[in-house]
Amino acid sequence: METKVADILEEKKQEVFSVTPDTMVFDAIKLMVEKNIGAVLVVNENRLEGIFTERDYMKKIILKGIASKETPVKDVMTKKMAYISPDTSLEEGLAIMNEKKCRHLPVFENKELLGVISIGDLGRRIIIDQKITINNLNEYIAGNWGQ
Repeated sequence: METKVADILEEKKQEVFSVTPDTMVFDAIKLMVEKNIGAVLVVNENRLEGIFTERDYMKKIILKGIASKETPVKDVMTKKMAYISPDTSLEEGLAIMNEKKCRHLPVFENKELLGVISIGDLGRRIIIDQKITINNLNEYIAGNWGQ
């Protein structure tokens, strides 16, 4: 059975962290550090408006010398986001991240936000699946020798 994004969400069972468009960048970064996450969704009245990531902070705040305590997230967030569904395969998810040059993807089903997956989530699960496959092949080979 092929592992899907839904399987990762089930394993993570992690709360989705978000900020409002008017949240100051400093406060968004503080939340990201406290929760040890690389991105927060930007939500306004239950509507997803964007995502704010570590990359946004580096490129749009640090390198430009902008004050993070005086800048709202809406001024530096990524507005055009890719997203995926829970039935997306891990390989498809990685391909989308590679194509869009992003590290986080919101997961939607019927316009409902189910969670967020990261490139790290996908990589970890692909490695686990490969180890299981290798182990199964080794057992198969060992069990069939000499018969």
